[in-house]
Amino acid sequence: MNLPPAIALIGPTASGKSDLALEIAAYFPVELLSLDSAQVFIGMDIGTAKPDREIRARHPHHLIDLITPKDRYSAAQFRSDALRVMAEITTRGRIPLLVGGTMLYFKALVEGLAELPEADADLRAAIDADAALRGWPALHAELASLDPATAARLAPTDAQRIQRALEVLRLTGRPLGDFWQKQPASPLPYRLLSLALMAPARQMLHERIAKRFRVMLAQGLVGEVEDLRSRYRLSAELPSMRCVGYRQVWEMLEGRLPPQELADRGIYATRQLAKRQLTWLRGLGCGGHLAVEFDLAESATAAKIRQNIEQHLAAI
Repeated sequence: MNLPPAIALIGPTASGKSDLALEIAAYFPVELLSLDSAQVFIGMDIGTAKPDREIRARHPHHLIDLITPKDRYSAAQFRSDALRVMAEITTRGRIPLLVGGTMLYFKALVEGLAELPEADADLRAAIDADAALRGWPALHAELASLDPATAARLAPTDAQRIQRALEVLRLTGRPLGDFWQKQPASPLPYRLLSLALMAPARQMLHERIAKRFRVMLAQGLVGEVEDLRSRYRLSAELPSMRCVGYRQVWEMLEGRLPPQELADRGIYATRQLAKRQLTWLRGLGCGGHLAVEFDLAESATAAKIRQNIEQHLAAI
């Protein structure tokens, strides 16, 4: 069976994925799909580095602006939406190009989803109450003692995923990894070429992160969060406001973070996100969809990526 081609361009935040995707779109008949869990939120444009209207007019991006910041969007919803849009793109005779750094979405897409126990409202309320008393970093430490593999992939402040991992542990006595290992096969119905931007020399990536976050502040990130707070009933525990950058601005607006520390805290949090993304990439198995790695610092990276895509498409 000849599967249709698809391409994924993945990598840490601020690694230049978006610019490279536009270069790819200039050479090949692709349509872009966002692989970014923050860009699904309407109105969250500056802090997510969302493509502007001019770029999106020239190169339409799918799976952007799907829900409001007061709503939630799961990896299962992403997989369903992505497969639907990819099928539509293929029907048009074009090639899906997934671009982003949300590795959980990528893993869900190429491997399928584990059959996890249903949510337990009472247990979640108990975990939330515990977090209110002790803080999410303390619950992260608890998770690390019980399920170190899952805890290693999560930030100590990632309330949603820490809560879910602890919920599964308390409901079943088993770590999340057990469910992933025993999940039913759900192969991606595409011949996927995965291209990963890596950063062997971290200093360059750190400099790009710092520059980009300061640009976001100059572009009005604080005003964007203020506007969202006035338009929607939001809280610090919503996935939207836990996104890097938005969390730090929220803390500043609530008086818990001095304004003069906002830039440094946002840059630090973004570096930690990039570190976790690179950890995911280094351990990437993804159902046999191993990524071809490229050094984002190399000047020839764009040309090498185009060559890989040409070879991938020639093999149809």
